[in-house]
Parts: sequence; C-alpha cells; structure tokens
Amino acid sequence: MKFAFAGIDFLGGVFEALIEAGWTPVKLFTRACDGIYDHNEVVVARARAARIPIQLSKIHPRDIDALNAVHGRDWALVVAGYPWLVRGWRGKANYALNFHPSPLPTGRGPYPLFRAVLDGYETWGVTAHVLAETGFDTGDIIAQEIFPLRPGETHETLLAKCQMSARRLAAGPLARDLAHRWKRAEPQGDGSYWARATDADRTLDFRQDVAAILRRVRAFGTVETIARLGDVRGFISQADGWTETHNHVPGTIVHRHRRHLVVAARDGYVQILRWSPASLIEAAQIGR
Repeated sequence: MKFAFAGIDFLGGVFEALIEAGWTPVKLFTRACDGIYDHNEVVVARARAARIPIQLSKIHPRDIDALNAVHGRDWALVVAGYPWLVRGWRGKANYALNFHPSPLPTGRGPYPLFRAVLDGYETWGVTAHVLAETGFDTGDIIAQEIFPLRPGETHETLLAKCQMSARRLAAGPLARDLAHRWKRAEPQGDGSYWARATDADRTLDFRQDVAAILRRVRAFGTVETIARLGDVRGFISQADGWTETHNHVPGTIVHRHRRHLVVAARDGYVQILRWSPASLIEAAQIGR
C-alpha cells in the first residue's frame, strides 16, 4: 500500500510500523516544532532516508490533487498527531484515517492525555478512525485498543502506552486488513470534545488536598505545572507529598533544602522536587 503520512514524532511510530509492514511512503506532511514539547526529527529523518518529499505547511486540497495525479486513488493518507483538519481526499485516495490517543468517542480534541490522568480514568485507549472532513476525531471507527490505567498514572507513562498502542494498531489490524476493516467501520455516535489545556488547567492550587495537587503534577509531567512559590512563579515537573495536620496557610513555603521546597497544602505538604523559575524560561523563550 502506498501512503502519505501526516504527523510528528508524537505518534511517529505509526509511520515506522507501516513502513516495516511493507507499505510504501510517498510523502511526509509535518509541521514546525518547538524542540521542547513537540519534535519531528525522527519522522523527517525517516522521510529523508526514504527519499520522499517533505511538506511543512498545512495540507490543502491541491496537495491531495497532486498525489492523486501521480498515484491515482491507490494510496492512503495516514494522520497521527497533525493539528489541521484535512479536506478534499474523498475520490482522490482510497483511504484516509486518523490515529487519535483516546477511546473515542470519549476525548475528542487536540490532546486528551492530560485530562485522562486528571479525571482518574481507569482505562484508556487509542482509536483509528476514518478521517472526517467536517470535524475533528468524529469519523467512523476502524480499529481501537483499550488498556488499563493505574492509580498513579503519569503523563509520561500514559503517553508511552498510547504510542505503543498506536504502533500495534498500525502494524497489526490496519497494515494487514485495512480494506476489510474500512468496509466495517462503525459510527461513533455521541461523544465528548476536550479543549486544549490552558495555563489555568496547569496551575496548582495549594488550597486543595495533597492528592489532588500531586495528581495535577502527574497529569502534566514534563510539560510542567505552574505555581506561585513565594515571590516566584515556577514551572514544576516533579513533586511528592504527604498528609499531615498543620496550622500553615496553604501556599506557604515551610522548608527549603537546596532546590527542594516544601509547601503547605490544605491537608499536608507538597515537596517541589524539580522546578524552574518562570522568569528564566520566559527569558529563554524571548531570546529564541
């Protein structure tokens, strides 16, 4: 099967899995990445190794037309971690499908992993669905894999589970049996759309209990939460804590050891283990 891939390293394992399964790549659609949270070095290197064109700009119908002019309809557009809605593929490609890191129809939207941890889901999943032209993540389901989550799930462990699941779906049922599954794709029905996380979603509130605060830290992981630490606004990537009765005002720094800070919460203490002053990060971003 010939295919064009649209995505970044986030779910780049799908690109690799299809090539390893014998599919032939004909083009990579990707986007500029910040090199901090988003990366595309791996997919770009793979595309260069395969000597296929790379496009950084948004896919337009004319780009689909160009592929159709060369390959007819005998190709598939595979989307995984691509931010733009793609239109104009029907009648120009035999297949167009998207890999989404949620058990659709739950968790439609740009990046549902944070909320999956925040809301304490016991199971999660990855879904491959027909690429809808009228809305994000709404197309008929072609294949889906569900897996359990543990109580202490983190953003990083969930991300790894989603990446491994997406690769399994690509290498297995889709690479081997796409035509059959395409014909049997099932409508999603009603679902939920989760908007992109905001700075408010990432901000810690020390008036909450320790468990809620640490769950938020885990939910964002290396993407970092935000908190007021004394006179400094900090970006936090790791924290621990414990419950204990005390008389401190929530948010008070009650202990320091080197760069570790202990902050009072409603029912105990949160120990800030890895963090950076926001001023340093903001200065670095301005200088880029």
